[in-house]
Amino acid sequence: MNVWLMAAGVAAAAVAAVHVVAGHVDPVRPLLDSALPDVPKRTLHVVWHWVSVDLVLAALTLIVLAAAEPVGTELVALLTAIHFAAYTVVFVVIAAVLPGPWRLLRLPQWMLLAPIAVLSLAGAA
Repeated sequence: MNVWLMAAGVAAAAVAAVHVVAGHVDPVRPLLDSALPDVPKRTLHVVWHWVSVDLVLAALTLIVLAAAEPVGTELVALLTAIHFAAYTVVFVVIAAVLPGPWRLLRLPQWMLLAPIAVLSLAGAA
């Protein structure tokens, strides 16, 4: 078993759970209660669900790779590391344009995503 990928998979599963539970309370409910027109509101709601599915599937992928180590594990793990690194970069870039000295802490999701990228990369090596 690849312990790096298992750690990444468990971390990704935890992030998926946080996203589904806390994400529904914090950004989704206010979004749905907003005066935003229905089409953009429902489009953003769909995007939130897409991310939920994406996080769950990434976690399952990492856990299966860790346990079974099929042919191609290194490539899939590398691509998954890049996937989480890209998510991290998006959060850091968007947070960086927020006002204030603690801007990176206002969108702290990158702190949960970056370790998964690092663990996945270690598992791919």
